Amino acid sequence: MTIIETKKRIFLSSPHMSGNEKKYINEAFESNWIAPLGPNVDQFERELAQYVGANEAVAVSSGTAAIHLALSLLDVKKGDKVFCSTLTFIASANPIIYQGAEPVFIDSEPETWNMSPDALERAFQDAIKEGKLPKAVIVVNLYGQSAKMDEILAICKHYDVPIIEDAAESLGSTYKGKASGTFGKFGIYSFNGNKIITTSGGGMLISDDREALQKARFLATQARDPAPHYQHSQIGFNYRLSNILAGVGRAQLEILEDRVETRRTIFDRYYDELTHLSGIHFMPELVDTRSNRWLTALTINEKEAGVSVKELLGALNADNIEARPVWKPLHLQPLFKGGRYYSHSYKQSVSDQLFTNGVCLPSGSNMTEEDQMRVIRCISEMFQRKMIKEIN
Repeated sequence: MTIIETKKRIFLSSPHMSGNEKKYINEAFESNWIAPLGPNVDQFERELAQYVGANEAVAVSSGTAAIHLALSLLDVKKGDKVFCSTLTFIASANPIIYQGAEPVFIDSEPETWNMSPDALERAFQDAIKEGKLPKAVIVVNLYGQSAKMDEILAICKHYDVPIIEDAAESLGSTYKGKASGTFGKFGIYSFNGNKIITTSGGGMLISDDREALQKARFLATQARDPAPHYQHSQIGFNYRLSNILAGVGRAQLEILEDRVETRRTIFDRYYDELTHLSGIHFMPELVDTRSNRWLTALTINEKEAGVSVKELLGALNADNIEARPVWKPLHLQPLFKGGRYYSHSYKQSVSDQLFTNGVCLPSGSNMTEEDQMRVIRCISEMFQRKMIKEIN
């Protein structure tokens, strides 16, 4: 009987523990702080706020919960509109629907792959003509790269509309020396299992508005009134992070800078080894920004490369390597069919092009150099085979 050896699976971005998490988890057990809230939650909030330079932070069950709370604090309700990046995971927009509001999707631009200021300005001009401005703008920092925040802030300030900065993928990134996530009225981070640091599942809402975040805490704990009995005057949510998971987050936050440097090194190695291949173009990094390079993303020009995204993903999968297309734009999702969408220009929809041509490569900080070279060899050999085939 022949035993077929299966190559080790290389994941896109798996959790990477520091080894110090058990210390904080044990403290939670020893003090019997098992339920949501507790010393780890309080410390995690303080430490995260200090790291990014925000006045305050509220630890919650997910990044999605943080966005939902931010929309609630801005009184987004049925009949309102919210402008939202289209090239992102659906969690950026779902909370808009939770509130009964309408998402209006804004295209990307080529230099950051994030929200296009040109498309955003056109959306605002139409809103003025229609006599109804959006209640908020949700700006997403894709794959760790900050959007063009100066331009976007200027536009939103002109129309007096608050920004929610979705920094779920960009903790540890900076824009002109300032932490990603700290530019809007509210910022959000995600600690899902695949993020640069993780609490298994969790998120954080940050702001310089301490009063607003106190209300967020109230809403996130079922909006219980200050009474000796259980009394509720408004709808709340069960969104607070557990003390155990916050302990994991504290240990992870301690090594965040190391994780950023490792992912940037992984990106540099991919770039050095693959950039010479015809038709491959890596996600840019805007001047005066530092991307955490959460995922290394690139595009393939099929005409130049002779290789399609589908073929590349198939070759990697055959070698037991996990890779994925970039996010499918929200304006193309069946859920939002017929929704309003503003492209980068009348002739160009950048997010559509990125979805068609984009690939995310394995980028986990616990990936060995040997693992990464296996990914690189797989891609290089595929391009080589295509080249030989064309010559013959």
